[in-house]
Amino acid sequence: MTAPALSLTVYGTPGPQGSKTRNAAGAMYESSAKVKPWREAVKTAALDALHHDDGWTALACPVWLELQFTLARPKHHFGTGRNAGRLKPSAPHFPTSKPDLDKLVRSTQDALKDAGVLADDSAVAHLSASKTYVLWGDALRTPGAVIKVWRLNDLHKEPTP
Repeated sequence: MTAPALSLTVYGTPGPQGSKTRNAAGAMYESSAKVKPWREAVKTAALDALHHDDGWTALACPVWLELQFTLARPKHHFGTGRNAGRLKPSAPHFPTSKPDLDKLVRSTQDALKDAGVLADDSAVAHLSASKTYVLWGDALRTPGAVIKVWRLNDLHKEPTP
């Protein structure tokens, strides 16, 4: 398989985007305080990765976007007292609570657009996204995300075996 056009790891707490709230004056703002720092972390990581590629232009061609989000486990998943730091047997294997995966995708795509990775998030023709807990399987050791972007046009040019 062709190598991704861009591959990067972003560290920080993934923040969902999408839910809006109105203040007393009627202005709209993001409900999640985590979305702005997350978008900045993604944008910074992408700009750092692109800094070494002078010929990079924002992708307008169809792309495949792969996002693997790693979330911190809630404190109630761990024991207390002599079991402090140990995962409870009842702790779920997969994160099925908030943040919603689609809202994590939305904030990350917007940050990739802001960084100049994507000309527009409508260029994403194929999406693979997952969320997992820290240190579960091949997850990161701290909260964040692994982001990979492929040009679908390049994948279709590959000779078939």
